[in-house]
Amino acid sequence: MSQFRLTQISDTHLARRLTTLTENFHRVSEYIDATRPNLVINTGDLAFDTQASPDDLTFARTLHAALPVPCRYIPGNHDIGDNPTAEEPVPTHVATERDRQSFLSVIGEDRWRFDEAGWCFIGLNSLIMNTGLGCEAEQFDWLASELGRAGGKPVALFIHKPLYLNAPDDSELEQTRFVPEPPRQRLIEMLGAVDLRLVASGHVHQRRDFTFRRVRHIWAPSAAFIISDAKQERVALKETGLVEYRFAPDAFEVRHVRAPGQADIDLDTLLKN
Repeated sequence: MSQFRLTQISDTHLARRLTTLTENFHRVSEYIDATRPNLVINTGDLAFDTQASPDDLTFARTLHAALPVPCRYIPGNHDIGDNPTAEEPVPTHVATERDRQSFLSVIGEDRWRFDEAGWCFIGLNSLIMNTGLGCEAEQFDWLASELGRAGGKPVALFIHKPLYLNAPDDSELEQTRFVPEPPRQRLIEMLGAVDLRLVASGHVHQRRDFTFRRVRHIWAPSAAFIISDAKQERVALKETGLVEYRFAPDAFEVRHVRAPGQADIDLDTLLKN
């Protein structure tokens, strides 16, 4: 395939009881039906809250299964729990192997690699990083093997949490937004051995696009809702939407879009209803 068209959606936060979020997903589905990319990737937080309502993930899987093109998935913190960090309180819901297995039982994968249009595409479970779980070490071993087989191809990485704010040595105060240390440094060092061109993530519910040392970092906005400035510092554009990519050998294009009719639902308003 000389060109490969990929659509990234993220943070869909689906639940049967939250019909306004379902409506936003339907608008995204209609847009995907009209544009027909080769693949859709959801970069995590498929569900609204699996800890309180395990059915949220099943509902999310059902809606994604109805899309007219193939999908791949990686988990978010609302799907399997969050990373512990060195500088902040322990999350109320820490990622566990049990929650990971529950995700796998519904979704079927939490990491993957495939090649298209002369590119190597890799998806990682960033929520198990810094947990000390056996699957964390297993994933790093798997990644080393897959990167070793990249064969000089440019690499596109898809993860739920961004690697960092602006640069690898950032000392962010709010580490829950990013892949935590020390696994972040290990991941960056491993990726430095290949031709990394793209890091695509979600999680922050803000649309951002920047380049650091030849690597383009895309923060996909949430497909579901925005978070007010009172609850979350603004570092980029707050809107719902999705991201389209067109990959060709040794090159790629990015298009930031919103599905027609997609609404900027505010989380504060959502929780009041």
